[in-house]
Amino acid sequence: MSQVAVVELNGDVQESFNQALKLIGKIDGLNSTERPVVVKVGVFNHKGPRINCPTVSVVNAIVNSFNKAPQIYIAESDNYKGIGLERLQIWKELFTDRVVPFNLSDDVDTKEVEIAGEKMRFSHVLFKPNVFVSTHALRRYDKGTILKNLFGLVPDRKKARLHKKLVAVLLDAYKAIGGVDLAVIDATRTYSGAAAIKALNTNTIVVGKDAVAVETVGAVLVGLKPEKMAVIQEAVKRGLGEGNIEKIEVLGSSIDSLKERFSQL
Repeated sequence: MSQVAVVELNGDVQESFNQALKLIGKIDGLNSTERPVVVKVGVFNHKGPRINCPTVSVVNAIVNSFNKAPQIYIAESDNYKGIGLERLQIWKELFTDRVVPFNLSDDVDTKEVEIAGEKMRFSHVLFKPNVFVSTHALRRYDKGTILKNLFGLVPDRKKARLHKKLVAVLLDAYKAIGGVDLAVIDATRTYSGAAAIKALNTNTIVVGKDAVAVETVGAVLVGLKPEKMAVIQEAVKRGLGEGNIEKIEVLGSSIDSLKERFSQL
């Protein structure tokens, strides 16, 4: 049974994140001196009043949890709103010699993959044995949060043509890199839709090693029906994870106890 931790953020974000990791059985197998870590943050637009992306505090908690990793890449790619390195400046206070911003669109060391019928070249940092972490702010969006974040693995700046085959792009990318090792939904604030027209303080994190299960729990929290979300159902068909909320062990805070918190979105 897939396990997903749902933990309320009550002051100390690192403590809450550590609690979430403990609930899902820790990450000892992922936190190694031999394995660099890629933290794929999700940020579409770094300017304007509604920047729906993981908070510095949650990304910092992720970074601190991989204290043995020789290198941690905070990664994003170019899009029509700007270059990856520009958007990554949101997390600049975390950058050190070990924790570095990484633009997936700039890498010249790449591997050819086939994504939704197209040949593409993905950055070398995305592949195993590197550890891959997907983290994004929670959105009430039927295209997904954690899995939708994989759209940013595509190095092209203009990705609009791929929206017509979005599910295939996301799940082919998932398979190409060998899967998501750790999925972290940052619901410090939860947003309505891709455009984030409305935002709500919800102070919660959702963490698990099964990215599909984490996506499913996030969807249920915001009132979506996973059985009607194409990306979740296709992921289940491909055997990539669990999309039935009844078959997911939710640890920590129950979904029912948080319904009122998320219901105003």
